[in-house]
Amino acid sequence: MIRILHVITDLGVGGAEAMLHKLIAHRDHQKFIHVVISLMNLGVIGTRLQAEGIEVFTLDCRHRLPTWRTIRKLRDLARQIRPDIIQGWMYHGNLAAWLVRQFAPGRPPLIWSIRQSLDRLSNEKWLTRGVILANAGLSRQVDVVAYNAQRSREQHQAIGMSGKTSLVIANGFDTNLFSPSPMARATIRAELRIPDTVLLVGLIGRFHPMKDHHGFLQAAAELVRHRDDVRFLMAGDGIDWKNPLLDKWIKQLKLAENLYLLGRRDDISHLTAALDIAVSASARSEGFANVIGEAMSCGVPCVVTDVGDSAWIVGDTGLVVPPADPQKLAEALRTMVTIAPEKRQQLGILARERMLGEFSIQQIVTRFEALYAALIG
Repeated sequence: MIRILHVITDLGVGGAEAMLHKLIAHRDHQKFIHVVISLMNLGVIGTRLQAEGIEVFTLDCRHRLPTWRTIRKLRDLARQIRPDIIQGWMYHGNLAAWLVRQFAPGRPPLIWSIRQSLDRLSNEKWLTRGVILANAGLSRQVDVVAYNAQRSREQHQAIGMSGKTSLVIANGFDTNLFSPSPMARATIRAELRIPDTVLLVGLIGRFHPMKDHHGFLQAAAELVRHRDDVRFLMAGDGIDWKNPLLDKWIKQLKLAENLYLLGRRDDISHLTAALDIAVSASARSEGFANVIGEAMSCGVPCVVTDVGDSAWIVGDTGLVVPPADPQKLAEALRTMVTIAPEKRQQLGILARERMLGEFSIQQIVTRFEALYAALIG
């Protein structure tokens, strides 16, 4: 059995955390044992992993930078777990994984996982900029740097990210969980009291500047001026009426009657399958947006901004617009709601076929496990 130790910044709800969970959940149980260290707390994903029998350690770091106490804990865990391979996730987790390798018996192979694009280093907070540059400086000591997007690899290598080997392994999706579902569509619409004749446009993702919820709302307001048969759904951490900034934007744009704010939900596969059109409005930093793959897997056509590999993921199954341009986003949404229902349905079918052909979770797990076996071999 090969023992993989994952070191990740935290285990809250996010794209990297979700991908780690899927990688472990779909592992080859006969060949691989996975152990996880979270620099911060247990979070939603950590709780799920523990419920599935995975050993998870938390360090409860408050500032994401290792203290002497944290370093001692990492040292003790490295010696206790005795991993065959160490895999870091995200910038802070990568640095911590490098530290763990210094203490681990036998100095096992080290993989870094980078899960976002890097349009401009100046977009990041000063502390994160320092951590990114530290990643670049130490990357020559890393066996493999694994990106989830080609554009991400190009951008990081431009600032000096090295690694003995770099490769791209895209995000993978459970195409059984995320699949077309007339029942989910009917259930969600009944819950929200949305007539079947109304088109439902959705943006799912936590409240964060990089997701550009404001731009999405501006585009929605523009579309409402031309169509009265469209409603908008938003869900994710911080996406509720208690969010003062979100509440302010919605009132300014007079969207309250056309919009549903659902907060964090545990039925994302059902919400996604209920949509007619899915949107990723991110202004920056996305590598491979999970929400795009999940929507396409559900047979829902997408309108996305050209950030990270979003345009490549969608291909000819949806529409792509420049980031941070609400007017262009509104025009694309207007195009998508205007086309015949049969055409939208065909785009959805093509989108799901693309997910099945290139991005199923089993295909992606197989690639990671082949990487693990090659490093051990």
